[in-house]
Amino acid sequence: MNSREFNPHVTVATVVSQQNQFLIVEEQINGETRFNQPAGHLEANESLIAAAKRETLEETGWEVDITGFLGVCIFKASNGVTYVRNTFCATPIHKREPFTLDTGIIAAHWMTLNEIQQKQEMLRSPMIIESIENYLKGNIFPATLVTYLSAV
Repeated sequence: MNSREFNPHVTVATVVSQQNQFLIVEEQINGETRFNQPAGHLEANESLIAAAKRETLEETGWEVDITGFLGVCIFKASNGVTYVRNTFCATPIHKREPFTLDTGIIAAHWMTLNEIQQKQEMLRSPMIIESIENYLKGNIFPATLVTYLSAV
C-alpha cells in the first residue's frame, strides 16, 4: 500500500469518572450490543478537546469538564481500519434531561472497572480497559498539552 492510501481515523474518547464508576456507552454496532467509552470521530474545524466534549454529550447526555489527557493509542482494528485515538479524562458537570442520544446508542451507564471487565467480550476495543487502568494509575497529562491552531 502506498502511503497516500493510508487514511487513519482520528478519534477521541473520554474516561468520565465519578465515585469509582465510569461512564460507559451501550451501543448497537452491526446488529450487536457493544460497550464503549463516549467516543467518536474528530470533525472538520474542531479541536480534540471540543470533539471529546461533544461526543460525550451526544452519546450520554452529560456535559463534562476535560481535566486531563491520557494519551494517544494507535489501534488497527479487525475491520482493517487504523484508529488514532486521543483519550481524555473528565468529570461530569450536568446531565441534560431530557436528551436524545445519538443514533445507535442504547443507553449510558455508570459502571465500576470490575463490571466493565466482566463485559470483556462485549467491549468495542481493548483500549477501553487500558485507558481506565492508565487513569487509575495516575498516568494523566495536562489537557493543555493538546493544542489547536487554525490558519483561518
